[in-house]
Amino acid sequence: MNEGWYRLLSIVVLIVGVWEGPMSIVYRLVSDDGGTVLRAANYLPSPWCYVVATAAALFAYGVLAVLDTGRKKALARQNAA
Repeated sequence: MNEGWYRLLSIVVLIVGVWEGPMSIVYRLVSDDGGTVLRAANYLPSPWCYVVATAAALFAYGVLAVLDTGRKKALARQNAA
């Protein structure tokens, strides 16, 4: 996988993580909406929606860390060759 794919996956994971994490919490606090498919955390009752949104943001951060490590290893292999 070249660097372009790592960048694309990182951008997608970042957008999904921010949308399902902090933006989901902000939308819940501001509008009191029950949620849609795009804001799945908002389907849950009040205390659990915040827990799931935080977990989604942390999971996205972990995936970004793995992708960044993989990109650095791929670049090191490419530079060594």
